[in-house]
Amino acid sequence: MIDAEMVFAFMVNSIVVATVVLIHHEALSALARIGHWLPLKRNLAIVMGVFGALVAHVAEIWLFAYSYYFMVNSPYFGTLVGNFDGSLIDCAYFSFTTYTSLGFGDIEPQGHLRFTAGLEALTGLVMITWTASFMFLKMQRYWDI
Repeated sequence: MIDAEMVFAFMVNSIVVATVVLIHHEALSALARIGHWLPLKRNLAIVMGVFGALVAHVAEIWLFAYSYYFMVNSPYFGTLVGNFDGSLIDCAYFSFTTYTSLGFGDIEPQGHLRFTAGLEALTGLVMITWTASFMFLKMQRYWDI
């Protein structure tokens, strides 16, 4: 049975995932534009792409972290249990391990946050592979052999 809390969690998760995809798209688009505008050495363009992509991933992870922090401090979503004290830094740690699918398991989601954690892992996988595809194309173009 679908309840109001589940619908609310679905809406919040949809907004977060959509925002992450938009951030990633804009970051990769900006990196591609900058690569065309700046007269960089070939390998420097690749390094700039890697650092730019890392900045985008970190921003996306922090967006999830702030979302967890909001959700944990709300009565509608559930909580994180285990080695977790409710702080933003613990939410960020959980987000980093979930986004990268590392999942140490020392913090465990309960309630509707399980759905958020699953979505973050899937979103992280897609964003990381998108970055890998982008970097592969850049390396084909710029790699100095």
